[in-house]
Amino acid sequence: MGTAGAESVQESGFQLPAPELREIVDAPALPSLSFSPQRDKILFLKRSSLLPLVELARPEEKLASAKIDVKCNAKSRMPFFTGIGIHRLLPDDSLGPEKEVHGYPDGAKINFVSWSPDGKRIAFSVRVDEEDNVSSCKLRVWIADAETGEAKPLFESPDICLNAVFGSFVWVNNSTLLIFTIPLSRRDPPKKTMVPLGPKIQSNEQKNIIISRMTDNLLKDEYDESLFDYYTTAQLVLGSLDGTAKDFGTPAVYTTVEPSPDQKYVLITSIHRPYSYKVPCARFSQKVQVWTTDGKLVRELCDLPPAEDIPVCYNSVREGMRSISWRADKPSTLYWVEAQDRGDANVEVSPRDIIYTQPAEPAEGEKPEILHKLDLRFRSVSWCDDSLALVNETWYKTSQTRTWLVCPGSKDVAPRVLFDRVFENVYSDPGSPMMTRTSTGTNVIAKIKKENDEQIYILLNGRGFTPEGNIPFLDLFDINTGSKERIWESNKEKYFETAVALVFGQGEEDINLNQLKILTSKESKTEITQYHILSWPLKKSSQITNFPHPYPTLASLQKEMIKYQRKDGVPLTATLYLPPGYDQSKDGPLPCLFWAYPEDYKSKDAAGQVRGSPNEFSGMTPTSSLIFLARRFAVLAGPSIPIIGEGDKLPNDRFVEQLVSSAEAAVEEVVRRGVGLPILYLNTTALVLTLGF
Repeated sequence: MGTAGAESVQESGFQLPAPELREIVDAPALPSLSFSPQRDKILFLKRSSLLPLVELARPEEKLASAKIDVKCNAKSRMPFFTGIGIHRLLPDDSLGPEKEVHGYPDGAKINFVSWSPDGKRIAFSVRVDEEDNVSSCKLRVWIADAETGEAKPLFESPDICLNAVFGSFVWVNNSTLLIFTIPLSRRDPPKKTMVPLGPKIQSNEQKNIIISRMTDNLLKDEYDESLFDYYTTAQLVLGSLDGTAKDFGTPAVYTTVEPSPDQKYVLITSIHRPYSYKVPCARFSQKVQVWTTDGKLVRELCDLPPAEDIPVCYNSVREGMRSISWRADKPSTLYWVEAQDRGDANVEVSPRDIIYTQPAEPAEGEKPEILHKLDLRFRSVSWCDDSLALVNETWYKTSQTRTWLVCPGSKDVAPRVLFDRVFENVYSDPGSPMMTRTSTGTNVIAKIKKENDEQIYILLNGRGFTPEGNIPFLDLFDINTGSKERIWESNKEKYFETAVALVFGQGEEDINLNQLKILTSKESKTEITQYHILSWPLKKSSQITNFPHPYPTLASLQKEMIKYQRKDGVPLTATLYLPPGYDQSKDGPLPCLFWAYPEDYKSKDAAGQVRGSPNEFSGMTPTSSLIFLARRFAVLAGPSIPIIGEGDKLPNDRFVEQLVSSAEAAVEEVVRRGVGLPILYLNTTALVLTLGF
């Protein structure tokens, strides 16, 4: 470090890395993209690549596994956006000039960016840190005009601020938001008394308390409980675009609010006392209610006790109603899942899970309908309409995953299995259905039609795992016959491309294949990710972004996906990175950094499958191991460390043995290639072992 660097260290107390590392760490991050509901505009959400030290140093409370920024009354260390750019998507699939959202203070930190359902406005939160103004640290809701970019606070009063520990806000309709706010009646935080109010009593006489994995920062006493209440209690407020505010219900510890697709109801989840000192807040007593959007309680769906007895076993879940949500294809129909094994995966039972549906306001005596019974554990459901929904179930012990096709509106049509496979076998992954946005703002499975063809198809978007690396694809899938037609796949010679989302008008019932438009991403080893619009029937690709290379000094780095074997015959893979201009015959071995993490498998075949693509761009975050390429290191990224437990064996039965064997194989391969020195053998193995935990 030069004189200037030394002076900087002396003045600030922090030592700065070498300039070539600072160049990478300080490089601007790619913006996030957000389509308008009508798919006619795109937001470019600009961000920093690294949180500043002032954010990391902010005071926080750690309560029931929630980390709370006490000045902002929000989640601790939230990443934020620094600006919002609006681009119109033109008829020729190019982007119009950027229009900056403006009006908020300089240096504002932006979060929770959300389009109104009609795409005319953008809601977001703004925070400005001022040391002499504590209230400025709180998050306030702002609204921007999507045409002009002009923004202003939703409320004139600076006292109405977000409580963003568990939520933020949602659009109820085009002109109203339901907002988590800090209660105006709240005063100073509670102070800890010197003398406890009573003894701590923890009892497991009933033997029904099971300590969960990796629990930290649990509540310890009544003072923690009062602090938790203080920071998490929110008052829901209906905020209108005219600036008026109306309280919705009473203050409580709300965790989620979800408006129904028809904007008539709101599904509200809250947690309440008695709190537990043994489990995180996600397992506290939980109440789920249905309200009307004007603030009237319709009914209570459930009030669950603390979930202290979930067995420490994969696929074990909370007993009672769970995964409660709205059907995306219906105006106001609820669905949920209930375990039939008391949530205990060790219990043998059939069915294991049942999916129920019911209207928000059922008729008197109307019982929930059974949508489907599952013998594995429910994972997800994708809705389309009354003729089609896809239900996924999985089971860890056998690595089994099944996808069912069900007809929600036809009880006479029996559910049938579309896919039944081992999820560890990534080569057999058929992909997932692409979704389209409805006129009510929900996402449902897109139906595709061909010219002069009455069949209904869906699009399966696959990651395309192959022995040569990932080759993403789109398959046109006939839901009646199960036949597939590959209508697109990534260029596998030089580029890595993915299908990101459908670009189509809101509310379309079925999409004609010849009018299909897909947002894709495209990158290579040396070219940063750019976005394109791919249009059928000619599959014309129009590039819509032109992001610069974030670290040009490493633009010519060398990257290779390598394959080698462990001593027990398990095939392994890794990605070897070498600095620009490196020539092994001239430069010889380099210091080599290994960055790895072990993974569990049930079979050697699955463990040896290739994951990743040799053509992916080498993106670097400030904490990435790849930044050491700028210091002339070699980097072995993601060397396989499979921990295999075949048959009745558990992976952890031979954890250390397999961990060391995988590390040895990686080191031996690097040494064989002449990239690393044999003297690094023990140290590098130790490094891999350390990073494996």
